[in-house]
Amino acid sequence: MSAPSQKIAAVKSAKSFSLPWAVLPFLFIVGAMVILAIAAPLVAPVDPNTQNLLARLKSPGTVSRGVTYILGSDELGRDVLSRLIYGARVSLFVAFSSVILSGTIGSILGMVAAFYRGWVEIVIMRLVDIVLSVPAILFAIITVAVLGPGLINVVIVLALTRWPRYARVAYGQTLSVANMPYVRLSRFMGASWPRLLGRHILPNIAGSLVVVATLEFGLMVLFEAGLSFLGLGVQPPTASWGAMLSTGRNYVATAWWIATFPGLALFLLVLSINLIGDHVRDRLDPKAR
Repeated sequence: MSAPSQKIAAVKSAKSFSLPWAVLPFLFIVGAMVILAIAAPLVAPVDPNTQNLLARLKSPGTVSRGVTYILGSDELGRDVLSRLIYGARVSLFVAFSSVILSGTIGSILGMVAAFYRGWVEIVIMRLVDIVLSVPAILFAIITVAVLGPGLINVVIVLALTRWPRYARVAYGQTLSVANMPYVRLSRFMGASWPRLLGRHILPNIAGSLVVVATLEFGLMVLFEAGLSFLGLGVQPPTASWGAMLSTGRNYVATAWWIATFPGLALFLLVLSINLIGDHVRDRLDPKAR
């Protein structure tokens, strides 16, 4: 290849991986929230669980006993900003863990069903149909009622709720890849099924699974907030955006900041993740271009 051709190819490759300006602000929002969540003990003004009944329901900017409540205080005198920062840690941890767990379970089961066919395919895909036939939030509530509330249980519940979507995508993609000549040749030469799935099939379907995971991340944030709002997620006194919204609804008329700031943070995070997910889908899925 000549030098001009190489330059043209390099420019095209750079353009294909370049980020549009419209996505950069949302990347900044997500990155800032991730950094705040990781460095929560260093950046939070005070302990999120410290109560001060003499400073309850203070408006944003109020100074009480040497403490500045930048975003106000809640009904127990706890700093809203500190709880907001620690709540980001909970939401991001639950979303990331549940996406990894559900993606792993669903991808493996989907690939196995498409690779082995027969009764294995029937059992796995009928199980997928059964889980998908129940509304996701209802299935999550029922599962939480059985397992009990708590941080780890919420991760498990969300993973059990959302794995069928990965299974269906992995199943359909594996059906098309499994009949490729190089896969059939590797199987004929005696390659084990873990090697076939992990080395030859998974790399070719990973793009579609990444797209699903990116779009599912925002949904997991909403599910965690919804369960905590209903009292089935992270339990007090642990800070959670959903629990803050649940508490703040009782003080909307007198202390609007308790519900407004976690609601705004939840809106910005989910919106940013969904817009970034749309961009990832456009880049990795040729049919969406």
